[in-house]
Amino acid sequence: MDPTQLLIRPARTQDVPAIRALVEPLAQQRVLLQKEAVAYYESIQEFVVAQAPDGSLAGFGALHVIWEDIAEVRTLATAAEWRGHGVGHLILERLLDRARDVGVGRVFCLTFEVDFFSRHGFEVMADQSAVDPEVYSELLRSHDEGVAEFLDLARVKPNTLGNTRMIYHF
Repeated sequence: MDPTQLLIRPARTQDVPAIRALVEPLAQQRVLLQKEAVAYYESIQEFVVAQAPDGSLAGFGALHVIWEDIAEVRTLATAAEWRGHGVGHLILERLLDRARDVGVGRVFCLTFEVDFFSRHGFEVMADQSAVDPEVYSELLRSHDEGVAEFLDLARVKPNTLGNTRMIYHF
């Protein structure tokens, strides 16, 4: 499998069923959280996909802006048959490019794949207070679960047990 044959492009609404199908086994393994279809449609503009020559999806990932200078990589995954072929690298690089394009200085992720993200310049977050107190209080008003995970709020701990909080600085 040659990743240079993949088309990395913005996701389309027609990709949602394939994304959900690829998430399903990973959700059963508790690697990713399963979301309702509506959540994918509402955030489709945040996703990029890696499309194989046959039209199938080799992988996908999303970039969600949290605040002025920080965004989160979400739902980054590759199809089982494409794992180990550089697809995740291609998608992550595109997401980091998007982060630069919108002016974000830091990118956060919550992951079990520490080695993968470390190879791409992410570091384990040693300091749990990655934002100043004023921004923290603003972020507390968000209803977004990713923001709650970033802030390490107690209410999301059952969903994040075993995950590592990592951050990338431009």
